[in-house]
Amino acid sequence: MEELRLCSLRPGERARVRSLERDMDRDMRRRLTDLGLIPGTEVACVGESPAGDPKAYRVRGTVLAIRREDAWAVRITPEGGTAAGCGEISIALAGNPNVGKSTVFNALTGLRQHTGNWPGKTVDCAVGHFTSGGGVYTGTDLPGCYSLASRSPEEAAARDFLCSGTAEAVVAVCDATALERNLDLVLQLTELTPRVLVCVNLLDEARERGVEVDLELLSKELGVPVVGAVARERGGLEQLRRAMDRVTAFGPPRLPPPPPVRRAGPVEQAVQQLAGALPQDGGGQVSRRWKSLRILEGSMACPAEAAAALETARKALRERGWDDLALEEEIAAAPVRRAEEIARSAVRCTDKAPDIRDRKLDRVLTGRRLGYGVMLALLAGIFWLTIAGANGVSDWLSGVLSRLQALFSRGLEALGMPEFLRGALADGAFHTLVWVVAVMLPPMAIFFPLFTFLEDAGYLPRVAYNLDRCFRRCRACGKQALTMSMGFGCNAAAVVGCRIIDSPRERLLAILTNSLVPCNGRFPALISLLAIFFAWDLPGGWVSLVTAAELTALIALGIAATFFATWLLSRTILRGVPSAFVLELPPYRRPQVGKLLLRSLLDRTVFVLGRAAAVAAPAGLAIWLLANIQPGGVSLLARAAELLDPAGRFLGLDGTILLAFLLGLPANEIVLPLALMLYLSQGTLTDVQGISALASVLRDNGWTWVTALCYMLFSLMHWPCSTTLLTIRRETGRWRWAALAAALPTALGCIACRAVVLFSRLF
Repeated sequence: MEELRLCSLRPGERARVRSLERDMDRDMRRRLTDLGLIPGTEVACVGESPAGDPKAYRVRGTVLAIRREDAWAVRITPEGGTAAGCGEISIALAGNPNVGKSTVFNALTGLRQHTGNWPGKTVDCAVGHFTSGGGVYTGTDLPGCYSLASRSPEEAAARDFLCSGTAEAVVAVCDATALERNLDLVLQLTELTPRVLVCVNLLDEARERGVEVDLELLSKELGVPVVGAVARERGGLEQLRRAMDRVTAFGPPRLPPPPPVRRAGPVEQAVQQLAGALPQDGGGQVSRRWKSLRILEGSMACPAEAAAALETARKALRERGWDDLALEEEIAAAPVRRAEEIARSAVRCTDKAPDIRDRKLDRVLTGRRLGYGVMLALLAGIFWLTIAGANGVSDWLSGVLSRLQALFSRGLEALGMPEFLRGALADGAFHTLVWVVAVMLPPMAIFFPLFTFLEDAGYLPRVAYNLDRCFRRCRACGKQALTMSMGFGCNAAAVVGCRIIDSPRERLLAILTNSLVPCNGRFPALISLLAIFFAWDLPGGWVSLVTAAELTALIALGIAATFFATWLLSRTILRGVPSAFVLELPPYRRPQVGKLLLRSLLDRTVFVLGRAAAVAAPAGLAIWLLANIQPGGVSLLARAAELLDPAGRFLGLDGTILLAFLLGLPANEIVLPLALMLYLSQGTLTDVQGISALASVLRDNGWTWVTALCYMLFSLMHWPCSTTLLTIRRETGRWRWAALAAALPTALGCIACRAVVLFSRLF
């Protein structure tokens, strides 16, 4: 049997102690013996710490944590299978962006990990569990990456996970329509571990494009198992499970465990091989070893050993006449050439122009003449459908929930609850919750599926492609267009999505300016005010159309403000030059309507609605208390509104509106209801039935088109909600960036409102 060290055991593996190192420290030797680590003892690795060291081992019914250097002194003889109850087989799913990796992960685990059709989408590592071959697997969906030697955050996360040795095996997911591009990463993975299984996905798209892949020949060329799949239709998943069983402990034959990547031995051995080889004699092998060392140099596994190994190899190759630049170019080119050779032998294309449909669509959607016009038309169309479909549903839902509130209030009364407490719960917290749900749910249920449709169809990366030049002039990155688009749904989710931007400076620019595009919670008030003050006299059928066009113009103003704020920050506190911009434009795909609706409604609509409801109920309780505590016969809300009135008038608003914005920090949805509550002198949020009644209340309290326009501008450009501010703090690690994210749009909003006031006085 092969003799290994205890530190080489992975979670779930077991072995028997063969002997202890004779030259180890005497006290440690005695300590290990006292703990029961004598020859013949069965040991099982049951876990490892987050850093990978120390590991936990089950020894004679007790779990012991032992450091790596101490566990190295214990010689073991491995045993087949896994230790009962000692853990699960860990499988990592790796691959380029946009190859259906998350779709494979979802099909295996049954989770609903988001599978957007744009690169860099998966930033965190999702984990799920599934069974196969009588065993249990833990699958980890790694961020999409093109190379493990890259420095971007998502590629670094994937590289560090793979180099840590946590995964028992790696499933490399490839795109059958672009196999040559994917094989470079596969070759890197085979350098790190021999347990690699290649899953060639999207075979249905390949057939439509006239692309045929010889899976057997591909397996022979790579030296690892290869399985074909159509993950969207769950095709090939059983073959994939059986293949995973064959390369792990749950199925014969069991491959010998790979050497641990954190030890210096294999690195030093690779250096000797590299330094002793001529580049022209098998340059691919030399280059692959070199690239493997570069991967380790950038990882958490053994950066010091890898850096020393690379320097030794550079010196050896300089003596042979290779300068650093030529060497690096040769290193980068060799695996690409190898991938080209493999693809040329294993892939056959019968269609001379497999992507002709995509190129025709791109001439319209990204062309010079129609690109920007199509973008605005699609945005206006989404808004029109949202406006036209949400109004009636919102009124119906409001009536249903209002009746539910009445039942809730009567139930509290039947329980004998005091009137003051009953009013705080029913008219304060519950009524605010009812308002937020009735106002937010219908437009979100329409907007998010439409937005997801564009995402799944492959259009969102084209938005970044179209707007990159504009962002580059602001010294930013075109990927900011993706996060800006996500902000239309939820600014907090968009801030998290900024992780897809590689440059830390440009990522911070996107975070600080994201709130300048209105989230879903601001749309209802904007739509109502546009309809009342700027489309009121039009025939009924034209109101929705004109309101959608006006809302599109208002959104365009927010986008322009985003460009200006980005330009201002990049020339002041965040100086720098734009980083390189390389973005994959995925093929256009037919969205899966069923999964699209399920994901947009459950993963987005319910998530955002739940977040808003969680802050709306406590905020409603606090607002009710402020409105009903009336020292001297005047409520605290009214006193605060009077105090803020001069500042509000200066901005074309009034104290009531300004106070509503301040109290609406937990959720933007409650700003206009708060203003109505103050105008009507009621102790709870007010739901004015019908747009006519709303128009009457606003005009009776002095609103003009100037007031409405200033309200919309300030709503467009003011501090983000509390959830977004907390998200910014978590993503940046500094409260000062959250403070700047609040101060910058507020300053722009104040300037815009004051400009409208001064302009209106001219007429």
